[in-house]
Amino acid sequence: MKIGILTSGGDCPGLNAVIRGAVLKGIKIHGQEFVGFRDGWRGVVEGDIMDLPRQSVRGISKQGGTILGTSRTNPFEGNGGPDVIKAHLERLGIDAIIAIGGEGTLAAAKRLTDAGLKIVGVPKTVDNDLDATDYTFGFDTAVQIATEAIDRLRTTGESHHRCMIAEVMGRHVGWIALHAGMASGAHAILIPEQPISIEQITDWVGEAHERGRAPLVVVAEGFVTADMEAPHSERGMDTFGRPRLGGIADQLVPAIEERTGIETRATILGHIQRGGVPSAFDRVLATRLGMAAIDSVVEGMWGTMVSLTGTEIDHVPFDKALGNLKTVPQHRYDEAAILFG
Repeated sequence: MKIGILTSGGDCPGLNAVIRGAVLKGIKIHGQEFVGFRDGWRGVVEGDIMDLPRQSVRGISKQGGTILGTSRTNPFEGNGGPDVIKAHLERLGIDAIIAIGGEGTLAAAKRLTDAGLKIVGVPKTVDNDLDATDYTFGFDTAVQIATEAIDRLRTTGESHHRCMIAEVMGRHVGWIALHAGMASGAHAILIPEQPISIEQITDWVGEAHERGRAPLVVVAEGFVTADMEAPHSERGMDTFGRPRLGGIADQLVPAIEERTGIETRATILGHIQRGGVPSAFDRVLATRLGMAAIDSVVEGMWGTMVSLTGTEIDHVPFDKALGNLKTVPQHRYDEAAILFG
């Protein structure tokens, strides 16, 4: 059996470990053959592949990024579509696809599966926002990177008696902000699930400053204040029609300075959270998910993705993964809020 693997959407620590886990198990246990599609769905639409023999995945689990490349190509736009993709798969002798990606990737995989293609999925989202899995690989690494960066911001803030704002990833959910903020001892954590007024934010900043602390605010990129209608976006749309977010931290700076008189600086961590080597947790999780995807292929479980439930790997339909975002529940935010101010 010949299997094609793709990595789509934003890059993420652990992608290479998924590829390695799938290829090693497929070759050693089932005698399968593997190819990789270059740059996500673009490679699928154009039939652009590279061979993935066993030696090609040697030692890659500790590498960041993806050896296959990635893009945000929509496989239904341009010269794409099920018929074009089917023709490429037949020409190349590819029997099935393992699609590694987030909500957009899995939604496209579901549409293609409904059109008759044989696809299984591996969830990939640094934001940890897919509802059908307890954790996704890349999240642990992103939290570690963000926490280290915020720890460094704290020391410079204390030296200059400034309020420091760190903006982290989190389009619709605040898991990274919540975990990194709690780990770094933030005086306020601002997440998309909890619209907060500027007055409340400045109260928290003021309380910390009055105790002689340099206030530290961690904000997710998708956060909206109580009087905003939509997340801050000034960079247009991506190929799936979603706003490119970023910059809410810069919007908060003048509001905090005006109301508190405290010199305030913002740092947007951005893509640094995606880069570098994956954590040990993410390497293990990604490897297990890659190996489990082979089980899905062997058993013909098309239209499903692998997921983590507790400490076990399950197989769930794409519908379950795409139905709802896994948001931060109220009790988790209330727990963190005890530490604010």
